[in-house]
This record gives sequence, C-alpha cells and structure tokens, in this order.
Amino acid sequence: MKRNNCKTLLSVIVVVLIFFSENISAQSIQKNRVIILTDIEADPDDTQSLVRLLLYANEIDIKGIVATTSCWHKNRIDPESIRKVIRAYGKVQPNLLKHESGFPEVEALLGLVKDGFPEYGMLGVGDGKDSEGSDWILKELEKDDDRPLWISVWGGVNTLAQTLNKIKKTKSKAEAKKLMAKLRVYTISDQDDSGIWIRNNFPDLFYIVTPGDDYGSATWNAINSYVKGINNEKISNDWIAQNIQQGHGPLGREYPDVAWGVEGDTPAFLSLIPNGLNVPEHPEWGGWGGRYELYKPDNFSKRKKGRSGVPFEPETRAIWTNAVDNYTPYIPKAYGRAVGEDTVTFENSKVSLWRWRDDFQNDFAARMDWCTTTYAEANHPPVPVLMHPEELTVKSGEAFSLDAFDSTDPDGDNLSFLWFSYPEAGSYKKKIKISAENVHIVNMTAPEVKKNETIHFILKLSDKGSPSLSRYKRVIVNVVPK
Repeated sequence: MKRNNCKTLLSVIVVVLIFFSENISAQSIQKNRVIILTDIEADPDDTQSLVRLLLYANEIDIKGIVATTSCWHKNRIDPESIRKVIRAYGKVQPNLLKHESGFPEVEALLGLVKDGFPEYGMLGVGDGKDSEGSDWILKELEKDDDRPLWISVWGGVNTLAQTLNKIKKTKSKAEAKKLMAKLRVYTISDQDDSGIWIRNNFPDLFYIVTPGDDYGSATWNAINSYVKGINNEKISNDWIAQNIQQGHGPLGREYPDVAWGVEGDTPAFLSLIPNGLNVPEHPEWGGWGGRYELYKPDNFSKRKKGRSGVPFEPETRAIWTNAVDNYTPYIPKAYGRAVGEDTVTFENSKVSLWRWRDDFQNDFAARMDWCTTTYAEANHPPVPVLMHPEELTVKSGEAFSLDAFDSTDPDGDNLSFLWFSYPEAGSYKKKIKISAENVHIVNMTAPEVKKNETIHFILKLSDKGSPSLSRYKRVIVNVVPK
C-alpha cells in the first residue's frame, strides 16, 4: 500500500475511534432519576416548573409525577392539571427530537402521573393511607437500580412520609436501611407538618431543606428574588412573555403568568441537570439549585413567623441547608479585556443560587425555542473539553495550568472562557486570583499550605449564540505541603 494511502487510512481510523470514544463517554453519563411531588393548582408556579422540567426530560430520568396536598391546598389533588401540561409537551416532542435525542413519548410520561392521598400533612399518613403515589415511590425504590432516587418536593411531603411509614412497618431493619440509603430529598421549605416528622424519625435520610415556612429566607427563593445591584431582566414578566409564553407552541401556552413568585419549585430539580457544574451528591459544592451545607440549624429562636400555619419545631439532627456564598459578578467590558469583576460583592445564602440565574434562564429559553424551530435556527450548548483530568494534585508553591483548548460548539459559535475559583466549595477558603481568566489556558501557582487542601476551579464556557448558552467544567486541585 502506498504511503499516502496508509496515512489516509490511519486518519480515518483515528477519527472513527475519537467518534466512538466520545459517544461511549456520552452514553456513560448516568441520568439522575427523580419522582416529583407537586401540589399543582395551589400556585401557578408548579405548572411553570413542570413546563421547564419536561424540556429536560431527555436529561433527567423522570420516574413519577405525584399530585399532592400542601398547606395551601389541603383537601384536594389535581392530577389532570399535570396531564394537561404533558399533553402539550406531546405536541412538541417530535420537534424537540430534532435538537437532542432521548425525549420520552407522551404516553410514557402520562403513565407516570399518580395520585397522592387527598388529606393534609400527617392526617394523610398511617394505616389505610397508602396511595398510588406512596406505593409508586416504594416500587421504584425496590427496583434493581443502584442510582439514588431523588424526591423533588414542590408542595407537601406526606406522600413520601407514608412510604417511609410503610417501610418501617413492613421491612426488616436491614431492608429499610438499604432502601432509605437510596433516597435523596430536596423539598421547597416545609409545606405541611410531615417534613419535620420525617427528619425526626429518619435521622439518616439525605434531606435538603430550608426548614419552616419563612420562605423569604430560603435559598430556593433566590430564583425569583429581585436583587439590587444586578440585572434582574430574566425574571421579568416581559422576558417570560417573549421567551417562554408567546410564540413557542403548545407548551409555551401552558406556562401561566406569575402570581406569587416565578418558579419557586424549580430549584428542587435544577441541580439534577447534567451541565458540568452540578454534582447532586455534593450539595456543598454548589450548582444551579444552590449550595447547601450539612449541619443542625439553630433557627428555632430566630424564626420569623410565616403565613402557612405549618407547625415549627427545632431540628433534632443535621440537614443539608442554607450556605453562604461570597460572590463578585463578572461583567462585560467595552474595551480591553472582555470581562472584569464588578465593583460590588454579594454575600448571603441566596447568592449561591441566583449567581447562576442568567445561565439557567438562557438555557430554558433556548429549549423553548427547540419546541418550534429547526436545528439550524436554534442555539445549542457548547461542549467544554479539558486537556487534563478533572482532579489534580500539586505541591505547595508549584506552578500548574488549567486548559480547555479542545472545547467546541455544535453550532460553530465563537466561544468565551471564564475561569474562577469557588472557595466555599473546597477546604481552602481564600480566593485564588487568576491574572487573565478569560482565555482557554490559565497559569497559576499553588498557595503555600500547612496541611492538605482542596481548591475548586470552575470553567464557564459560553457561546455567542442567541440566547448565549453556558456549560461548565469543575476541576478539583488538591494542594499538599512540600
């Protein structure tokens, strides 16, 4: 065989191997499985969140959507309202498949809609109080599936309480421990009296919550909080009308106007979206759904009176709850370096969520576009690629580099890089200064340390499409003393 032909054949083999390895890698990413508990019709925000959730149904493994009660919706459930949104999704599902694979058929999703018990809180827990929803959670837990089962709670949590009550009464201690070890709960504050009952009676259960009904102090509330000193346009009614509700087909038409607050339930599943930043098993690392730390909150004496009438009790054990971020936004510059740090810094627990708000709102808007556009007409997220492992070990004072040179964009858009350290996510709490943070490669020197420390660096890779979309890479650098 001639030399040129050999080179050509070798090139073809290399391309095929790269394509094959990339596809194997993409397939190896496990979808997070989740069951939704929703008091839909108590507030339009449940319907809003359901519209968004269905747009990620190819990336999140939805295992059930249960209609429940709450303190705002005590004696009825509304599963038909869930089905109405799913049917609207079914009308756009063929078009969504033009943009990404894996969007489930409408009939499969309709089969996942279940009824909870139509009584409030602990009145709906006990003998004779089993429901389609509580039995469905147990059935999913008992499946031969090693993945955690997330329970995303948008209203009352008594459906899960009934499942746990049944497990405690009908399973051996070993069986119960094995089942509950799979459970992960993220609940939007306490919207009935069964949340504190669960936490008190199942002290090992993984549970994310801002306890009580003082919603104003909750991390999740940052999704719709007006923050003085930043641009809040992407939670405005005009933005929602233009980018979500109008001109985006049947699913957009199902997205209701804001009544109390836009999408207050969405944070309960945002961190399950595989975007390179989210690591659901590590709430302390931060992500689109906020950042949370494991501790026993001392909030009984400091409690602000809420409006729901949910009884408030002190916590008896550690829970995943509010954590404070210190954040200085990066803003575009007209001349010179494309971005720079703002002159204002924010520090509170809500920062950990709203700092990503423009990114996940843009992502939502792009997916709404997918409902009606061709692939060529829409924008799709960039693909960050590191030139090194996602975890590195360096010595105190040692120089090292982070590089994402091979990053690409499926639409051929120009890419912007932004590297920054995330002190709260690691053990080393000082911010690491990066001299030119908006290039594909950044060079740094490890800080001097007296004990082993971890530093989290985040790459935010954004395209210049419309709307601009971002994906991330998290690099954990372990710094050891000399």
